[in-house]
Amino acid sequence: MAGRITKSFIDQLLVRTDIVEIVSRAVQLKKAGRDFQGLCPFHTEKTPSFTVSPDKQFYHCFGCGAHGSAIGFVMNHDGLAFAEAVHDLASRVGLTVEYEGGSALPSENYTALYGVLAEAERLYARLLRDHPQRAHAVDYLKRRGLTGEIAKRFGIGYAPNNWDTILAAQGASAAQQALLMQAGLTIERDGGGYYDRFRDRIMFPIHDRRGRCIGFGGRIIDQGEPKYLNSPETPVFHKRRELYGLNHVVKAPGPVSRVLIVEGYLDVVALAQHGIENAVATLGTATTPEQLEQLFRVVPDLVFCFDGDAAGKRASWKALEVALPLMQDGRRISFLFLPQGQDPDSLVRSAGTAPFRDPANVIGLSEHLFQELVKQTELETLEGRARLAALARPLIQKVPTGTFRQLLVEHLGQLAQTQVSVPTTALPPKPRQEPIRAQLAAPRRRGKSVQPVLDRAISLLLRDPSLAPLGNDLPAMDITSNPKLALLITLLEQLRETPTLTTGALLEGLRGMPQQTIAEEILGQKVVLGPEHWAEEFKGSLAQIMHHARRNFFGKLLDGATPNPRDLGPAARARLQQRPPPDKH
Repeated sequence: MAGRITKSFIDQLLVRTDIVEIVSRAVQLKKAGRDFQGLCPFHTEKTPSFTVSPDKQFYHCFGCGAHGSAIGFVMNHDGLAFAEAVHDLASRVGLTVEYEGGSALPSENYTALYGVLAEAERLYARLLRDHPQRAHAVDYLKRRGLTGEIAKRFGIGYAPNNWDTILAAQGASAAQQALLMQAGLTIERDGGGYYDRFRDRIMFPIHDRRGRCIGFGGRIIDQGEPKYLNSPETPVFHKRRELYGLNHVVKAPGPVSRVLIVEGYLDVVALAQHGIENAVATLGTATTPEQLEQLFRVVPDLVFCFDGDAAGKRASWKALEVALPLMQDGRRISFLFLPQGQDPDSLVRSAGTAPFRDPANVIGLSEHLFQELVKQTELETLEGRARLAALARPLIQKVPTGTFRQLLVEHLGQLAQTQVSVPTTALPPKPRQEPIRAQLAAPRRRGKSVQPVLDRAISLLLRDPSLAPLGNDLPAMDITSNPKLALLITLLEQLRETPTLTTGALLEGLRGMPQQTIAEEILGQKVVLGPEHWAEEFKGSLAQIMHHARRNFFGKLLDGATPNPRDLGPAARARLQQRPPPDKH
C-alpha cells in the first residue's frame, strides 16, 4: 500500500503547473493588471468576479467565495478526488507522483487501453451510419424519439450481428487481440482465439469524468437476453464507481446545482434531448456509496428518480439506506416518483419537462424516511410510537454527527411524543498529525479579543507570503489552545523552510489539517487595504499579537505560576531570571 503523496512533490507540482493555463481550459480569462478575470464556473454571474493570480498560483471568486490552487480547481471543476487531481496535473507536466517512504502506487500505463476503447467508440458510431445492417438499429432509435444530433452527441453506435467486427478492425496482432480482451471488447474462446462481446446491439459508450471512453453498454434491438449487456470490470472500468452521463454534467456550460439519478442509458439521452442536461444513470446496478461520493464532489443536491410502483419504492428505500452515512451537513438528497408505468424516457416524451422541474413532485430524504417508517407503525398507541423509535434509531445512527442528524432526532421525538436519544456511532481515530515544532502561548487577555488581529495577520500572509520574514522574531508561545495562532505559526514555519511557496502551495500544505477550514474562512474575508500597505499592517498585527502574549505571560507570574523557560523567547527568559524568588512566608 502506498503512503501519502509527499508535501515536497505537491510543492514541486504547483511550481511546474501554470494555474492560468489550467483554469483557461474551462473559463475564458482576460488580463486585468497582474491577474486574470472571467465568469465564475461555480455560480451564475453576468459580471466577472472570478480572479486568477499567476503570481500566487491561486484563484478566488469574490461572488461565491470559491478559491484554491490548481489542484483545488481540478478537484472542484472536474469532480476529482485529491489524489486523482494530483495525478491528472502531474501527467500534464510530465512528473511522476512521489509518495512517502519512497513507495508508489502501481503506475501502469493504460494509454493503449483507452486507445482501443476510443477506436471502438468511433467504429460503432460509424457503423450506425453506414453498415448494411444498420436499418433496424436506426429505426429503433427513431421509435424511441431520438434524433441523429443527440445520438452523435452521446456517441451512440451500432454493433452488427457479426462475431468479429472489432477483431477485424483492431485485432491484427496477438498483442492487439490480448488488449481487446483486456478492454472487455472481446471474449476468449475455450479452444483458443477470441470473438466480439457485443453483437447486434445499440452501443452506448461510457465515459469517465474526463471524457475518456472506459466501457460500453449494449442494448438488444429485437428480442433476446440480456436486455442490456455492460462491459466487464477492467483496469479502467469499475461499475461501482462510474455513472453514465456524468462527463456531460461535469462539462456542461455554467454551474450545475443538482443531479438527477435515473436508471437507464436511454433515460439520460432522452432527458438531454428535451433540455434536462443534469441526468446520470447507474450502470445496471443499485446505487453505490462510491457513485454518490462521485456526485457529491460535483454538486450538493441529488435527486433519485424512480418508478412509482412497488419496485420503485423498494429501490428508493435501498438508495436511502446507502445515502444515510454520506449525509453530511450541506448535502441534500430527494426522491422524484414517476406515475405508474412511466419511466423518464416515456414521461419526458409524453409530458415534457414539467414533471421533472416541479418542486411539488420531489420529496426530501427525511420526509421519505419518516413516511415509510410511519406506515409500519400505529402512532395512536404507545406501542406504535415505541416501535417507530426502534425502527428509526439504527437508521439515524448511520447519519454523520451534525445539524442534519440532530434535526432527525428532534423530529423523531416529535412523532414519538417523547424525548429520544440516538447513540453516536464510534468514529475511527483521527490520523496522528505531525506536531508543530514552535510552542507558542495562546494570547489570552480579558477585554478586547486578539482573534481579529490573528485573522488580519493570517489573511495578509496567505495573500502575500513574502511577508513571512517579518515574523522571524515572534516569541515562543503555547499554540495548543488557539487554533488561529497555530495556523499563523504553521504558515510561518512552512515559509521559513520554503520561502518560495505561493498562496496556492500554502493552502495545499494545509489540506487535510484542521487549519484548512480556518484558512479558507479567513481568505473569504475582504481586505480593504491596498497591497502597498500590507507589510506595515502585517508588522503591526504581529506587534499586537506579541503584546497580548506578554500580558498573558505576566498574568501567569502574578498568579504565582512559573512558565517553562523553554516556552519563552530570549527577552521573556531574561525577565523571568530577574524575578525575585517567591516569598515562602
